[in-house]
Amino acid sequence: MIKRIAQTAGFTGLLAALLLTLLQSFWVAPLILQAETFEQAPAAHEHAAGTAAHTHDAEAWEPEDGWQRVLSTTAGNLVVAVGFALMLAGLYTLRAPTRTAQGLLWGLAGYATFVLAPTLGLPPELPGTAAADLALRQTWWIGTAASTAAGIALLVFGRNALLKVLGVAILVVPHVIGAPQPAVHSMLAPEALEAQFKIASQLTNMAFWLALGLISAWLFRRNRDSHYAA
Repeated sequence: MIKRIAQTAGFTGLLAALLLTLLQSFWVAPLILQAETFEQAPAAHEHAAGTAAHTHDAEAWEPEDGWQRVLSTTAGNLVVAVGFALMLAGLYTLRAPTRTAQGLLWGLAGYATFVLAPTLGLPPELPGTAAADLALRQTWWIGTAASTAAGIALLVFGRNALLKVLGVAILVVPHVIGAPQPAVHSMLAPEALEAQFKIASQLTNMAFWLALGLISAWLFRRNRDSHYAA
C-alpha cells in the first residue's frame, strides 16, 4: 500500500508540476514580469501621503529571468504537486475511485479547497500590491482551506440533511469572518493587468488540479489492478 501511494504521488506530482510550470511560463510569468516593471520604476517608490508603503530588501536573492526562474518555479511546483498527490493517494485508500474519471471530481474538490475558496478573500496579487500582515493571511488561508475541506466532505458524504446543512455552514464561516485586509489598498500595476493575472492564476490552477486528480486516479487504479493481477 505504501509503495502504491508513493508511486502514484511521485509520477502524478512530476507530470502535474511540469504541466503547471508550462502554463505559468507562457501565461502567468509574463504578467508577473510586466508588473515588476511598474514595481521597479523610480516613480513606484514615490507614494502619496496616507498610502501603504512597499518595502524592498536589496539583499534578498531572487532568481534571474530565464533558466533560473524556470528551474526554481519547477522545483517549487514539484514539491507542492507531490505533496498534494500524496494527499489524494492517501484518500484513495479510504475511498478508491471506481473509474478514472472520478479523479476529476477529486481534482475539483482540491481546487475548491486550496485555490477557489481562499482566493475569494485573498485573491492572487501581483508584485507591488499592498497586503495585510503575512501571519494573519496565512492563518486565515489555513482555516479557510480546512473548513472548505470539511464542508465539502459533509456535503458529499453526509448521510442525512443535518450533516449537509452543517457542511454549508462550515463552508461560509471563514467568509463571514472575512480575510485580513491592508489598512489602505494600493497597487502599482494597472487594474487591467491585475484582472488578467487573476484569471490566469485561476485557470492554470484549475488545469493543475484536474490533471492531478485524473492522473492520480488512473495511476492508483492501474497500480491496484497490477497488484491484484500479481
